[in-house]
Amino acid sequence: MRQKDEFSESAESRAKWDAMGLEEQESELRESLSHFKASVDAWSEAMISRPRTAREVIVRRSWRVAAGWTLGCALLAGTISGGVYEQRQKQEQARVAAVREAEHQRQLAAERAREEEDLLAKVDSDISRQVPDAMEPLASLMAEDDSK
Repeated sequence: MRQKDEFSESAESRAKWDAMGLEEQESELRESLSHFKASVDAWSEAMISRPRTAREVIVRRSWRVAAGWTLGCALLAGTISGGVYEQRQKQEQARVAAVREAEHQRQLAAERAREEEDLLAKVDSDISRQVPDAMEPLASLMAEDDSK
C-alpha cells in the first residue's frame, strides 16, 4: 500500500506542480498578449501619423476625369458642328436650286413672250392688208402700170 501512497502522493505533487506551472504560464501568456497589444497599438499609431500618398491618387484620378470631360466635350462639339455644317449645306443647296428654278422660269417666260410676239406678228400680218378695201381697185391698176 505504500506504493499506492507514493503514487498518489506523487500525483498530488504533480498536480500542485502543474497548478503552479499553469499560473506561471498564464502570467507569461498575459504578459505576451499585453506586449503584442502594445506593439499593435504602436503600429496603428505610426500608420495614422505617417504622411499620406492619397494626393497622388487624387491628382491622377482628377487628371483622368478632366481628360474624359475634355474628350467628351470635343466629341459633342464635333457632333454639333457637323450637324450645323450639314444644315448649312442643305440651305445652300436649296438656295442654289431656287436660283436655278427662278432662272428656268424666267427663260420659260421669255420664250413664251417671244412665241406670243411671233404669234401676234403673224396674226397681224395675216389680218392686215397692204391696201385698204376701198383702194383695192386702184392698187390693181397701179400694179398693171408697173408691169408695163
